[in-house]
Amino acid sequence: MDIKVNVKAVEDKAFVIEVQGEIDVYTSPRVKESINDLIEKGNYSLVINLEGVRYIDSTGLGVLIGALKKVRELGRASGRWTLADDSGLEVPILNNAPGVYSARYAGDACSYPANNAKLLRELEGLTDRRARFRCVIALRAPDGREWTVEGRCEGRIIEAARGQKGFGYDPLFVPDGHDRTFAELEGSVKNALSHRGHALRRALAEWGGLLNQERRKEGINHAT
Repeated sequence: MDIKVNVKAVEDKAFVIEVQGEIDVYTSPRVKESINDLIEKGNYSLVINLEGVRYIDSTGLGVLIGALKKVRELGRASGRWTLADDSGLEVPILNNAPGVYSARYAGDACSYPANNAKLLRELEGLTDRRARFRCVIALRAPDGREWTVEGRCEGRIIEAARGQKGFGYDPLFVPDGHDRTFAELEGSVKNALSHRGHALRRALAEWGGLLNQERRKEGINHAT
């Protein structure tokens, strides 16, 4: 099956992905790996078309509320089926920080290394280094109906960064059942384990039938 996917850039921070001109997906550069992996495994085609779109900031809202804010703002603006995601790293011993501030843990103008350095400082001397990545994906219909799915990846934070792949906290995060960090794992392995990969697969499983049904309705309406 061939599906045309147009990716529209938003200040290099977020993207709107239009599937066959019917479904808009609001996402970030971080989720592109998972989407590309699903596209490759499903024998889909990816067509890139960059256009400017307003960036929606969800910092500090929590992953569920952040995903809903994105999907509502974009859905109301487009009047179309819209999919949005938000995600973060949670460390229970730190009261689930960085959590909603994962992207700006070390400050507004911070970098990935700065965020990682702050996390290591906060965990210094602590033996409980359990952590999880969470991702919530929200779907909104043109009539305002909304659905959400969540994906998680449990693991731990190590004491020093390892690996050159990935981004963000990947060099510090070792998923359960593995001894390598996300930054050391191959992309296909990481996507199979990651919170975004889990959330995207749940979204496909739970919403595929709904979207196919809506697509058939659209076909009937166009025919009449």
